[in-house]
Amino acid sequence: MTHSRNIGRYLARRLGRRFGLGLAGSLGLVMYGPAQALAQEASTLDSGDTTWILTSSAIVLMMTAPGLALFYGGLVRRKNSLSTIMQSFILIAVMSVQWVLWGYTLAFGPDIGSLIGGLDWLGLVGVGGEPYSPGATIPHQAFMIFQGMFAIITPALITGAVADRMKFSGFLVFMVLWATFVYDPLAHWVWGGGWIGAMGALDFAGGTVVHISSGISALAAAIVLGKRRGYPQEPMPPHNLPFTVIGAALLWVGWFGFNAGSALAADAIATSAFVATNTAAAAATLGWMFTEWAVRGKPTVLGAASGAVAGLVGITPGAGFVTPLAALVIGAIAGILCFFACNLKSRLGYDDSLDVVGIHGVGGTVGALLTGIFASPAVNSAGMGLLYGNPGQLWIQLVSVLATIVYCFVVTFILLKIVDALIGLRVDEEDEDLGLDLSQHGENAYTI
Repeated sequence: MTHSRNIGRYLARRLGRRFGLGLAGSLGLVMYGPAQALAQEASTLDSGDTTWILTSSAIVLMMTAPGLALFYGGLVRRKNSLSTIMQSFILIAVMSVQWVLWGYTLAFGPDIGSLIGGLDWLGLVGVGGEPYSPGATIPHQAFMIFQGMFAIITPALITGAVADRMKFSGFLVFMVLWATFVYDPLAHWVWGGGWIGAMGALDFAGGTVVHISSGISALAAAIVLGKRRGYPQEPMPPHNLPFTVIGAALLWVGWFGFNAGSALAADAIATSAFVATNTAAAAATLGWMFTEWAVRGKPTVLGAASGAVAGLVGITPGAGFVTPLAALVIGAIAGILCFFACNLKSRLGYDDSLDVVGIHGVGGTVGALLTGIFASPAVNSAGMGLLYGNPGQLWIQLVSVLATIVYCFVVTFILLKIVDALIGLRVDEEDEDLGLDLSQHGENAYTI
């Protein structure tokens, strides 16, 4: 839904034309023309929309820390809890700097061959208080910082697959490279004027850009790093499930900014996305819980929390395109399928510590495909799915999903191998047994 245009060139053309008219007329018109042009651009800004986007940006940031930090931090063993929380927290700082310096312009800068953004906005030069595109109602910097919050949480999601065993130095280098060579190009393809968006793929808030990319990259990371020592022979239960539930609840709240904020306005589409988000999360929570109850005999608290996240993931690509009833169906399907997907990892032989692949990879894929079925023009004129007479949309969704999977897995695998060869990715056996809290940070989460 979101698109970026070359604001600098657009304003230059506008001002140039007015400046020319001024030369043909009088000095007064020369002085008045540019000011009038800027005033007309600024007049499209809406304080309500801007307030909503800045608020959404803040609560999306909350999703990473404390939301994801607590969700993941509670799921690991006690000796790795602080290091897991640190990974989410430090990525707020690392990705914020990367986004300002070069990430934003690569993702949303003027299009180059439908593949990447140009360097026009390197260091946010030219990104200020003007509308982010002609006729937009929010400032360019508001759009930039909102998108920056997505760039923060997406690599943080990957950390759940490599919990308990990744060296902190290798982690930092890999994440900067991953954001630059995976997230930024993919965001451009889908939202920044690239080929996936031009093809007509529907991704309202990040089914491909955020969830499939992180889920598939997590799979590559789990394969390259290998299994945790003792897995799966030794039990590795979560050390603090209350942390995890609190984290899931914070994610649920933050997801309203994530999805409804992606309307980029405080309007009917934002409202619809808000309702769809809550409905899908509720349906998925129940879907996972009742499925687990039937299969294992008891409904677990961890299962309910995981189901909620699965539903939030599943509705992300279609939040601004589907009706509440469709959201209910999407959420229920996502909750059930993600439950079974998370139970496949032991059979398939990879160690995805905190089920990033099963929830984000599978949930994002399910949501993207179901958006191609349930997208309703009555909700959003920009989307029409199979049920409303456009079977081609499902094919477009499938192509976008497959392209995302292949690109993210291959590039992530290569980046991991490069970092491993240069500085190493995995801690040694002694440090892993000791725990990453002590071996990487010299601290303990608990004094008792």
